[in-house]
Amino acid sequence: MTMPTTATGENRRLEAGWFQRLAWTALVWGSLGFLAWVPFLYAAIRRGLLSDWTAVGAFFLYEGSIVTMTAVSGDDDADAYFGLTFMTALLTATVLLLFAVFDKKPQQPAPAYGAAQGNPYQQGYPYGR
Repeated sequence: MTMPTTATGENRRLEAGWFQRLAWTALVWGSLGFLAWVPFLYAAIRRGLLSDWTAVGAFFLYEGSIVTMTAVSGDDDADAYFGLTFMTALLTATVLLLFAVFDKKPQQPAPAYGAAQGNPYQQGYPYGR
């Protein structure tokens, strides 16, 4: 049995619990933003939506600009712009990962009081005949 890597049709959901969301956020902060593109690439591959691929491209562009900015700048004025860009990207990635990228798991409605539960045995047959 194979599992498709991208969803097709209307069912393009990527559900994640809070632990997975926090783990992706910890990756972004732990790598100081250099791996901010990884969770968005994961979402883009799994869902295949244009908006996910746009987020991957935006964070790749961020990586290119940060690396270039740190290699070229030699004065102290650029440090303020670097810090502002750095914090903006980390906070944007955090908000997106915690609240926007992943779908919430659908809530299963509780069965009504007295409703029949799934019983593997038939009623009236104590030994499963």
